[in-house]
Amino acid sequence: MADKVGSTQKSAGPEGTALHAGPSIVPEVMQTLKRMLYIQAAVWASAGLALASVPRLVLVTIFSQRGDQQFAWVRLMGLQALGLAMVMVLVAHRVEELWWWSWAFALVTVGMAAVAVLNSGFGIPAGESSVFWWILSGVTTGFGLGLLYGLFAASQEQPNP
Repeated sequence: MADKVGSTQKSAGPEGTALHAGPSIVPEVMQTLKRMLYIQAAVWASAGLALASVPRLVLVTIFSQRGDQQFAWVRLMGLQALGLAMVMVLVAHRVEELWWWSWAFALVTVGMAAVAVLNSGFGIPAGESSVFWWILSGVTTGFGLGLLYGLFAASQEQPNP
């Protein structure tokens, strides 16, 4: 018997018991959120790995930031970004059931965007390049808008549990 799109099909065993759930078809509106989570997770994992392993190269050499700072904090933030990316992938894998968990990622991303935009406009010290902060502003604003759109679309398809 064919089920509706987005449902889980069960295959029956010899006694009619369900052996396993077949693959579910993720509705198109959930695909938007799922895609956004995967893309953001890839960017955060890449940036986190770079910041955790070679912070001086990334910040001082590539983005012309001050080199007289303590990089242990930057390494910690890189590890946090890597961990956040892993959780994003876990939520994306089960987006039909856990889509509303993405509000946590949206909150963090919108907050990061606000800080990056404000720092880009008002907090850059003299002699320091603002390229890094404007790139971060653009990326986090884009991700924030993408997550909010995906959450809006997902909430139309499937209300909060």
